[in-house]
Amino acid sequence: MARGGLIIFDYLLDESEDMHSLLLTDSSTLLIGGLQNHILEIDLNTVQETQKYAVETPGVTIMRQTNRFFFCGHTSGKVSLRDLRTFKVEHEFDAFSGSLSDFDVHGNLLATCGFSSRLTGLACDRFLKVYDLRMMRAITPLQVHVDPAFLRFIPTYTSRLAIISQSGQCQFCEPTGLANPADIFHVNPVGPLLMTFDVSASKQALAFGDSEGCVHLWTDSPEPSFNPYSRETEFALPCLVDSLPPLDWSQDLLPLSLIPVPLTADTLLSDWPAANSAPAPRRAPPVDAEILRTMKKVGFIGYAPNPRTRLRNQIPYRLKESDSEFDSFSQVTESPIGREEEPHLHMVSKKYRKVTIKYSKLGLEDFDFKHYNKTLFAGLEPHIPNAYCNCMIQVLYFLEPVRCLIQNHLCQKEFCLACELGFLFHMLDLSRGDPCQGSNFLRAFRTIPEASALGLILADSDEASGKGNLARLIQRWNRFILTQLHQDLQELEVPQAYRGAGGSSFCSSGDSVIGQLFSCEMENCSLCRCGSETVRASSTLLFTLSYPEDKTGKNCDFAQVLKRSICLEQNTQAWCDNCEKYQPTIQTRNIRHLPDILVINCEVNSLKEADFWRMQAEVAFKMAIKKHSGEISKNKEFALADWKELGSPEGMLMCPSIEELKNVWLPFSIQMKMTKNKGLDVCNWTDGDEMQWGPARAEEEHGVYVYDLMATVVHILDSRTGGSLVAHIKVGETYHQRKEVSEGVTHQQWYLFNDFLIEPIDKHEAVQFDMNWKVPAILYYIKRNLNSKYNLNIKNPIEANVLLAEASLARKQRKTHTTFIPLMLNEMPQVGDLVGLDAEFVTLNEEEAELRSDGTKSTIKPSQMSVARITCVRGQGPNEGIPFIDDYISTQEQVVDYLTQYSGIKPGDLDAKISSKHLTTLKSTYLKLRFLIDIGVKFVGHGLQKDFRVINLMVPKDQVLDTVYLFHMPRKRMISLRFLAWYFLDLKIQGETHDSIEDARTALQLYRKYLELSKNGTEPESFHKVLKGLYEKGRKMDWKVPEPEGQTSPKSKAWDGTGETGLGGL
Repeated sequence: MARGGLIIFDYLLDESEDMHSLLLTDSSTLLIGGLQNHILEIDLNTVQETQKYAVETPGVTIMRQTNRFFFCGHTSGKVSLRDLRTFKVEHEFDAFSGSLSDFDVHGNLLATCGFSSRLTGLACDRFLKVYDLRMMRAITPLQVHVDPAFLRFIPTYTSRLAIISQSGQCQFCEPTGLANPADIFHVNPVGPLLMTFDVSASKQALAFGDSEGCVHLWTDSPEPSFNPYSRETEFALPCLVDSLPPLDWSQDLLPLSLIPVPLTADTLLSDWPAANSAPAPRRAPPVDAEILRTMKKVGFIGYAPNPRTRLRNQIPYRLKESDSEFDSFSQVTESPIGREEEPHLHMVSKKYRKVTIKYSKLGLEDFDFKHYNKTLFAGLEPHIPNAYCNCMIQVLYFLEPVRCLIQNHLCQKEFCLACELGFLFHMLDLSRGDPCQGSNFLRAFRTIPEASALGLILADSDEASGKGNLARLIQRWNRFILTQLHQDLQELEVPQAYRGAGGSSFCSSGDSVIGQLFSCEMENCSLCRCGSETVRASSTLLFTLSYPEDKTGKNCDFAQVLKRSICLEQNTQAWCDNCEKYQPTIQTRNIRHLPDILVINCEVNSLKEADFWRMQAEVAFKMAIKKHSGEISKNKEFALADWKELGSPEGMLMCPSIEELKNVWLPFSIQMKMTKNKGLDVCNWTDGDEMQWGPARAEEEHGVYVYDLMATVVHILDSRTGGSLVAHIKVGETYHQRKEVSEGVTHQQWYLFNDFLIEPIDKHEAVQFDMNWKVPAILYYIKRNLNSKYNLNIKNPIEANVLLAEASLARKQRKTHTTFIPLMLNEMPQVGDLVGLDAEFVTLNEEEAELRSDGTKSTIKPSQMSVARITCVRGQGPNEGIPFIDDYISTQEQVVDYLTQYSGIKPGDLDAKISSKHLTTLKSTYLKLRFLIDIGVKFVGHGLQKDFRVINLMVPKDQVLDTVYLFHMPRKRMISLRFLAWYFLDLKIQGETHDSIEDARTALQLYRKYLELSKNGTEPESFHKVLKGLYEKGRKMDWKVPEPEGQTSPKSKAWDGTGETGLGGL
């Protein structure tokens, strides 16, 4: 039956007589049982019987399910536990001698109620039989004060039981405690007896059904939620045919919808096509032309007399206005899932579309990133919250002075964006095409109050649906990150714990190097109408384009718009000291000093700016055609079809093709000159032009500079995905030299960076903007020969003293609780030393998944993990096996699951106020691991790939010794550390919870055993036989470590001195 009460299908059971119980095992499978010797399994999708399980007489009356067993209750008083796959009996409890009334299961407890046999017959037993499912035995019975007929667990804060009698008495008690008579309540049924009872999935409502057919609903709040995704029940409408009143046809306002219409296959007259019934929002009407004509502007506010052409507060709407008058450029239409494809989607090239990671059971291990990135540069993963800034991180990384500066920086602030960006740049340096993730950088970014105040922190729902205007967002982020880095690098005090960071060649006595690179010094002049002039000096890290007001189609070079935006002149209200009041003033801006890197926010946020770009691109296209043709007079019309061969081998070899000229307004280079009267000249510049002031060495003398386009960040408009941000970046020679290793690499190349998709592109593609789907957001121009002005050496600022003893953040930590011994100066690790490593994690955000129509699960977004504990164990020397790092990582973010069973982390362990552990910041422990990686140690552990991924570290493969892969055969399953420890070392670890010290030590011992069995890797064939025996034993034992004490591991007889395995008889 459907939610609305309609019957979906009927199913007739031929062999069944008395059915008592139904159990929905999943969304499409139903078990039916009753007083017969079988249970039927029915597929609800095909409405067919799929299985028939035999049970003992007299049958099954109650069924329940957990993730371990099917629980079947019998009228004989027994409860049987059956296997989920085979339905075979695994365990059986003889609960009552008479009959079973009801039972329920929660966690590790099974509670039953029923009847006992007496001389006079059956009597209701006031003792509830409770069983522990871990030990499979009965525990102390629970005596209640009512005659129990029904019972249910209500697990809210505790595992409470609700016991109901047929007379309406209701008692609540703990299953392992004592029942209190004060906890008895009474339900007043309409009928004499209660016949059924149940609890809602949310545990907020109780429902009682009595013998008169009435349902009584009890809740703990006025508006309860009945299930996690509760919505109102849709009831079927009653039939109104027999109760229709007579209708008077002479009435004009008679609602004809009162007449019931029979179902018909013909098209109804009211069945309008979708095109005629599409909703159309009312547009705001244009302002009256008379108001615009008489308006006087004071600053940014306009005043005009009322023309009295309309009544007050009444404005007529014209519904048939053209769409061009409606400014919807910055709006993203709702997702058209289930509708026809949007007509403009085919315009978006595939490589520009938003890329997503397809998750499988193995997570990311079987996702082919190489399909999206065939270069040696590293992409960035997009699934992390606020990863919209990935493209800007790449832009900053490929600015060589910025990359070197940031990697030389190190300070003591816990959440320093410059430090975290330096760590991320180091990972991008080490990667050989594998994607990285900026989780630690974005974690620090979320803690900056200014970022939240500027609206840069997006909620997950807004980021997934694309509700935010990404173009405006990334431009605000661009201004924020430059300002933040400028502030972070202005702090010249270098803490003793991080000495060496201040020794960078970038350090100066005054402004930060970010200021030297990006800052433009200006004079702001404010001229009042009284003649008083005020001049003050200021600086800015970037400029915002200001577009001309006129809408004519005349040619307007980008250089002219840029000059207008830099030397901005505007009329505004300002305070005049001479007049002693606010007055209209003319404010102008003059440039004192040009930056080395020119950053421009395009501010294309509406149709007005988009039309300006489109119009200028069309004018530039026509001029380029005329320039390269040389055969058409200025007044002659021409068609594009006449120039198909432009740029072809048969045509003019030096000319660009017709496609390369389309949608181009942005120049690759601009020339800027400082004049003697503090003015600025800006013009477009091409490689074929000659500089007016001679060679480049004379530029300082004459104040002439050439800026080359280095990066463009664009907003991709795609209504299905909410849009995305990508970057075109011109990667310099030094980056290719480091990645390609081969000497003599001197080329530069433009690349498209779309999260983890990286693809080389033609340089014209970086400046082509089809405003229908590809909108410019940010431009980066750099001075020619910029790198030669800076010392680009990187000195690793992390020194060995980060491994020495440090104070804990926890207030209650005592020396007696210390679980590690810090390294002494004579124990400092060397290249090739072994270090056992293990990490434990907690969950910050749960996994988001959906069920497909075939029943399989699809992961939309993986769970977000955070490292909670990191342990490093000495791998050699007299103190081998003793940890020298055992840090619990303090976190300020909300933890949704401590995963105590798998991590050993308990609530309070990460809280500095109540923790007794050695608590540190993530940055402090990260520096220790970075030092160990940089010094060249080899990490030994089990499943290190995930550990390093969550910690956000990039470790060279030759420095990782992972026992998961050492004891693994191709195309076979991975083996757990617990099973390997039992099999090879005769150790039983991870009993109740995991302990990172124990796991790290065990991994070290397993590596020693691997070296012993493989003769240091010289006898792979003999070790292959050992692995074969390991997998045979694992299959026999279902990969479970035996619990009884009497059974020992097969270590003693698994191999002999020759390395030959003897596992065949195990």
